[in-house]
Amino acid sequence: MPDPARKSPAGSALTRLARAAAAATLLAAGVTASANAAPPLREVMFVGNNWDGTADVVKSTGDFARIGRLNVIPDKSQRLTEIYLNPIKLAFFLGIRSGPGEGHDQFVDDMYTTPDGSAVVVSRPSFADVVSLDLATGKVKWRFPVSGFRSDHMAVSPDGARIAVSASTSNTVHVLDINTGRQLGSFKTGDKPHENVFTNGGRYIWNMSIGEVNNNFDAPDQDWLKGDRHITVVDAATYQVVKTIDMRGKLNGFGRSDLSNAVRPAVFSPDFSKLYFQVSFFNGFVEYDVATDTVTQVKTLPKNSNTSDDRTTFVNDSRHHGLSMNPDGSKLCVAGTMDDYATVVDRATLQQGPLVTASKPYWATVSGDGRQCVISESGSDQITAIDFSTGQKVVSVPVGDHPQRVRLGHVAADWTGPTS
Repeated sequence: MPDPARKSPAGSALTRLARAAAAATLLAAGVTASANAAPPLREVMFVGNNWDGTADVVKSTGDFARIGRLNVIPDKSQRLTEIYLNPIKLAFFLGIRSGPGEGHDQFVDDMYTTPDGSAVVVSRPSFADVVSLDLATGKVKWRFPVSGFRSDHMAVSPDGARIAVSASTSNTVHVLDINTGRQLGSFKTGDKPHENVFTNGGRYIWNMSIGEVNNNFDAPDQDWLKGDRHITVVDAATYQVVKTIDMRGKLNGFGRSDLSNAVRPAVFSPDFSKLYFQVSFFNGFVEYDVATDTVTQVKTLPKNSNTSDDRTTFVNDSRHHGLSMNPDGSKLCVAGTMDDYATVVDRATLQQGPLVTASKPYWATVSGDGRQCVISESGSDQITAIDFSTGQKVVSVPVGDHPQRVRLGHVAADWTGPTS
């Protein structure tokens, strides 16, 4: 009688085959799961080179070395054909060139990547649109023409699912699905909507309108000719207006009736209790308390003795344009655009640090690790990192023609540029 503890050669072979089959099944399942898993992503910075229509992708920390470059106007010929066949579109296109473009076309204003890092969404002022560009191929995935004739600043919701874009000439903000470009909602604003900010975990959208920055009615007594400038606060779920804030009365109440109420770049404290913002023509910034609805402090920063005080020479009415805050809310970084410097300001004391020489710095953001302020130097075609703790320059990196917006984003870990 056979020993039940012993297996026949045939049984052993069958067992081995069964185990091999099971292992193969598990391996196949693992391969499938791996294939379906999201590819690893790398945090980077996108630098929008407004005048040459490219975006440089650089490291988000360290030496900020360039990783690759993206053409954000691959459909340029098609767009120009449409514009030149439409007299009204052509008039606005040429107006943008001679006005806010300072003699150049504005091909890239703002940029945000999709949560999966597969595409970057770009607002293109001269083309009056927003496009999604496939980061693997460089091709347009979707395009959304904004109302009116110029697109401007954008904001991305905290979950990365929605973008809000200002349509300058129609006094409208469009809110789009970042993956499909489908409009989810829109709302009306003051004249020339500019900056957008999602607040309180994405519950609200704040829009700042800057008025008519392209006319030369720049003297303080001509301020009323700049149009209706106010902050519009909307519910980000319904896109209904919750509140409007006109800084004219707030500034007057603080004793600064000399300051414009055109709110430019703005940044909130981490708890959203304080708003810091720049205004047209002013070398400095304002602190506003959200709960009390009052201006609480105004910080005047040094003037550059080599800079003209002629307001008509300030680019789009902005003497200073660029403001960011480090993650713990202790430091502000200010781009002194027309005064050719940037500086880090202690938020508690409002004491500025060293004035870091920079050529027409146009924006300020925060590095991926939160340790540096990164400014775009539009006058010298480079970005510069400044240490928040010391206020000293760390490094400068060359980029394309007239860098403006700089935004954190994500790309595939092995991305070095489009493959086609």
